[in-house]
Amino acid sequence: MDREDIICDCDVLHSDVVEEVRKRMPNEDDLYDLADFFKVLGDSTRVRIIWALDENEMCVCDIAVLLNMTKSAISHQLKSLRQANLVKFRKEGKVVYYSLKDDHVKAIFETGMEHIKE
Repeated sequence: MDREDIICDCDVLHSDVVEEVRKRMPNEDDLYDLADFFKVLGDSTRVRIIWALDENEMCVCDIAVLLNMTKSAISHQLKSLRQANLVKFRKEGKVVYYSLKDDHVKAIFETGMEHIKE
């Protein structure tokens, strides 16, 4: 396919469709936040952590051993995941356990995995 085949040479063909979509378009702040959400998922270490937490609740030490990384590196990535509202934690004595924030995160991650395996 030539590059010319994918370029539209008209101004607007379906103005009714354009207007209908424009009415439903989310505001710029929401789209910016959505882009940031996907940026957080754009890091392979964070994706590996999410995969582990999709399997089971885990503490920093166990994630570090699983991924062959330092506890400091894992903690840094978990902070990013917490700030993005993708993971939550609970304390049991001195141990902090991490898990996925909710079923939405689980569904997004698992759907993504299904998609790449097609």
